[in-house]
Amino acid sequence: MRSFALVLVAVAATAAAGPSAATQEEAFVVKETVQPPSAWVKHSTPSPDHIIKLRIALPQPNFDILERLLYDVSDPYHENYGLHLSKEEVEMLVAPEEESAKAVAEWLETHGFMEEDLELSPAGDWVTIRVPVQLAEEMLNTKYHVYKHAAADEYIVRTTSYSLPAFLHSHVELVQPTTVFGSLKAFRSTIVLPDEVMKAATDASGKMLLSDAATNCTGTITVDCIKLLYNATDYSPDPTLNNSIGITGYLEEYANYDDLQLFYADQLPEALNSSFDYISVNGGQNNQSADAAGGEADLDVQFAFGLSYPIKNATFWSTAGSPPFIPDLGTPTNTNEPYTEWLDFVLGQDNVPWVISTSYGDDEQTVPEAFARRVCAGFAQLGARGVSLLFSSGDAGVGDGESDPADTSCISNDGKNATKFLAGFPASCPYVTAVGGTTLNADAEEVAVTRFFSGAGFSDYFERPPYQNDTVEAYLATLPNGTYDGLYNRTGRAFPDVAAFGDRYRVFWGGEPVLIGGTSASSPAFAGIVALLNDARLGAGLPPLGFLNPFFYSKGAAGFNDITVGNSTGCGTSGFNASVGWDPVTGLGSPNFGLLKELALAKNEDC
Repeated sequence: MRSFALVLVAVAATAAAGPSAATQEEAFVVKETVQPPSAWVKHSTPSPDHIIKLRIALPQPNFDILERLLYDVSDPYHENYGLHLSKEEVEMLVAPEEESAKAVAEWLETHGFMEEDLELSPAGDWVTIRVPVQLAEEMLNTKYHVYKHAAADEYIVRTTSYSLPAFLHSHVELVQPTTVFGSLKAFRSTIVLPDEVMKAATDASGKMLLSDAATNCTGTITVDCIKLLYNATDYSPDPTLNNSIGITGYLEEYANYDDLQLFYADQLPEALNSSFDYISVNGGQNNQSADAAGGEADLDVQFAFGLSYPIKNATFWSTAGSPPFIPDLGTPTNTNEPYTEWLDFVLGQDNVPWVISTSYGDDEQTVPEAFARRVCAGFAQLGARGVSLLFSSGDAGVGDGESDPADTSCISNDGKNATKFLAGFPASCPYVTAVGGTTLNADAEEVAVTRFFSGAGFSDYFERPPYQNDTVEAYLATLPNGTYDGLYNRTGRAFPDVAAFGDRYRVFWGGEPVLIGGTSASSPAFAGIVALLNDARLGAGLPPLGFLNPFFYSKGAAGFNDITVGNSTGCGTSGFNASVGWDPVTGLGSPNFGLLKELALAKNEDC
C-alpha cells in the first residue's frame, strides 16, 4: 500500500499553482442530513475560532473480505477457527484505495492543510485535522450550532447537514463530528449506600461474611457469589500464561487503587497488593483522590479483575472527552465521541487484551447510521485479531425502562415522531457481545432484573447476522401474531447475546462499601468469566476465543443457564419476555463456566 504521506507529497507538487479544476468547479452535494434528537435543543452559535477535531473516513473497499475472515476464525466448526489475523493483515484489508487517498489529500491541500497538519490512522483509512468552525463550515458547506441537552448540563457543537464537492463523495465515507448527537452514558442504574441488606451480610466492622456468601447472594453479590453460581469455584488461572483483560473508562470515571485494595481485603485477600495498568487515551487522567473515584470505574475493575485474578495483565484505559463543549470556555479539549477515540488508539496498538468490557453506550438512533457502521467495522477489526469485545446492553428495557403510556421518550428520530422501541449502540453492533442483566429472586432463582430493565431489542441499522438466525427466528415464532408490530425491526440484529448478574454488587467506592446495579455490572463480570475461559484454552495450547458470538450461538450454546422469567419493560409496554432458549431480555442466558470450559476445549467430534 502506498502511504498517505507519499500521496500528499505528490499532490503538493502538482497543487502549487492552485486548486484542481475538479475542486474549483464541482458543486457541493449533500452528504448527510439528520433530525436532531428531541432531547437536543439549539442553544447558540459557536465562536468562529472554536476548534473542531474533524475526522474524515475513507472507504474500506475490502471490508467484506475482513468480515468473512472474522467469521471464519470465530466459527468453531470452520477449519480456520482460532487463526486470528495480525494487526498488519487487518490494516491491509481496511486500507483505502490510493485514488481515494489522493482525492482527499488534494482537497485538504486546497484548504491549506499540509502533511504535518494531518493525523493518519495506521491503515490510512481515517484522516484527522484540527480546524476552526469557520473553516469547517466552508469546507463542508454547512453551519454549526451549539446544542444543549434538555435533561443534562451538556453541550455539543454539531450540524444537522453537511456537503462535500461531488467528486469527493465516492472517496469519503463520512465526516465527523457533524451529525452525531449521542450522549454517552454509563449503564449503571443504581448506587445504594450501606443499608439493612448490607448490614445483614456484614459483621460489626463492616467486613463481608464470606463464609455466608451463598446465602447472602440474593441480597449482595460478591466475587464468591459469581464463582459459586456460575460454576467457577474450582478453577485457578495460571498467572504465567500470556492472558489479559481490559476495562474502558470514560466521562472522567477514575479507577481508584485504594478502593481496589479495600475490595480485595474484603472479598479476595490473596489478591492484595496486585493492581492494574493505567493507560491514558486522548489525555485521559488518573486522578487518585478519594473524591474523584468513579463508582462505574471501581465497579468494573474490581469485579473484572477480581474474577480473573491471578491473571496479571489487567488494563484500565482512561479516555478523555467529557463534556465535549462548555460555551463559556470557548474551546473544548475534544468534540468526538470518546469511545471512537479509544477505538482509534487501541487499533494502533500491537498488543491488545484478549477480552475487553465496556459499560457505556448511546441510543442507536442518536448515532447516524453511517457513523455507527464505521465504528462497528472498527470493532470487527479487533475481533479478527482475536479480541473478545463485551458491551453492556443498557438499563432501559426496550427504550425508556418505564411502563407509563404517557411517556414520550420512545419516539423515532426520523422526522415522523413515531412511537418505537429504541435499540442501544454499540450493543447493536453484530461484531460485539452484548450482555444483559439478571438477579436472584427470593427463591434463589436467576431471573431477568426487576429493579431496572435489561436493554434489549432489535437494531434498525444492522441486519441480523447469520450466527443468530435460527435462535432469533425460534423466539419470534413464539410471539403471538402482531405482537409489537411496527415498534421494532424483526430482521435486525437482536440483542443481548448473553447475560450475567446485574444487581446489588458489593463495591468499594471512595473508601466505603456500596451496592451498585445495572448491566454496567453484568458486562465486566462476564468479561472475567471469558478471561478464565481464555486461560483454559491458552493452558491447553489453544488460541483465545476471540469474537465470541459464533461460538456461543453454536457449539457453546449448551454452556448457558437458560433464564425464562422476566421482561424488558419500556415504551408503555411490558416489552419482550424471557423464555426457553434465546430471548431479547437475557440472550442465551448466564454462563456456566464449567460447561463452557469443556465446550471451549472439546474437539468437535466430542460434542
